[in-house]
Amino acid sequence: MPPRLTAQIQSIQGVRLAGESSTWDIQLEYSSNKGTVTSVTPHKSEVAESPLALPALTHPHIHLDKAFIHSTPEYAHYLPSTGTFQEALSSTAKVKQQFNHSDILRRGEWLLAESVASGVTAMRAFVEVDHTVQHTCLEAAATLKNQWAESCNIQIVCFAQDPIFSTEFADQNMALLEDALAQYPQIEVIGTTPYVESDTPAAKRNIEWAIDRALVSNKHVDFHLDYNLDSSKEPLVWHVLQTLKDRDWAVRSAKRVMLGHCSRLTLLTDAEWARLAADIHENNLPVSFVGLPTSDIYMAAPPESDQPHNRPRGTLQVLQMIRKHKLDAVIGVNNVGNAFTPWGLPDPLSLACLGVGIYQAGSQTDAELLYECVSTRARAAIGLESQVGLGIAQGCGADLLLVQHRDDTGCEVSRLRTNVAEVVWTPPEKMNRDVVCGGRLKVSPYGTDGEDSVYRYS
Repeated sequence: MPPRLTAQIQSIQGVRLAGESSTWDIQLEYSSNKGTVTSVTPHKSEVAESPLALPALTHPHIHLDKAFIHSTPEYAHYLPSTGTFQEALSSTAKVKQQFNHSDILRRGEWLLAESVASGVTAMRAFVEVDHTVQHTCLEAAATLKNQWAESCNIQIVCFAQDPIFSTEFADQNMALLEDALAQYPQIEVIGTTPYVESDTPAAKRNIEWAIDRALVSNKHVDFHLDYNLDSSKEPLVWHVLQTLKDRDWAVRSAKRVMLGHCSRLTLLTDAEWARLAADIHENNLPVSFVGLPTSDIYMAAPPESDQPHNRPRGTLQVLQMIRKHKLDAVIGVNNVGNAFTPWGLPDPLSLACLGVGIYQAGSQTDAELLYECVSTRARAAIGLESQVGLGIAQGCGADLLLVQHRDDTGCEVSRLRTNVAEVVWTPPEKMNRDVVCGGRLKVSPYGTDGEDSVYRYS
């Protein structure tokens, strides 16, 4: 069930902010159910060891209906044996035959509970629509979206994991997608997987349909794209960009376009990256990229070779994309506890921490950018807010993560994290994450009432 939240908070007093050594008071007001920061003013006196207030976390790309399949006893015989992408596709297709409303609600709540406890207050959630599950996943997602609305903004993606222009079920899959778009106003995004089509022409039709349909229905579009490390395969990103230009997306729509995985792009030359960036910038295309490292380094591999000890992996170099090419890029969790990604947590901070090693990004500035990639940049990329950065100032939404320093060791020892880098390098346990959802504090299960004298809410 959703967490208990306090009444609306009017102020949060005596906290530190990113890049600031002194302490501050945050004032909030409410024109609707969600709060807004109206002012940030110096605290009357310095507070020793005060907690750090940061923007809340975001899942820009996560699969709600496939979460924690491996934690469900009835699916135990579908655990991976080879770990290949084809095995994951095949076993998940079989698992989906057993999906039902209550099963998806249960696993979805596991995902939501762990995510919100980590500090997530917004997510783009993929749910599949096809001949196997029909609208079962979508119906469950709509229920969860309503039930958890006060603590987490769930942006539902009507997702075609299966082909819609090839194979014997294409027409049925397409009809179910169209019916879903007509029946469920909760859908905010159209998502497809062009690379599952049987050939490149069908994949290109898939892209064109999604873009055209999103324009007609005024929705965001989100592609699983170029998920391979095969230099012989044509990157479909070029067709996405060309179709957006041909359809005049930048003029006709205020919605965004997200491209996920894109591991094939790691094989592009620097000149090709420059060309891609120029194409996006010169045509004002609202395109974002989301790297999904936990899935990509597990699953995205080149064609088999005769060198078994040489096993390259590929995931988008997100920090370089931002800094060198000025592209809009973020990172996301993708899958949790299933054959596509059997490892990792639904915790964006653990992902930012992993990014330090993946991108060899060890400076404090790197850590701050990684935090943005799982918070404000991620939120902007899915079209929720435009503000990017780590500052908390007038006009910001009241979705916050406050990093505490309670003893989580049982040794009467606690360690204060003094800056954003420490939060990324060594993410705090959940008991040291106070989450403010739209201006209401998530009630802690750790029984800390009366202990948090270093700061207070009112």
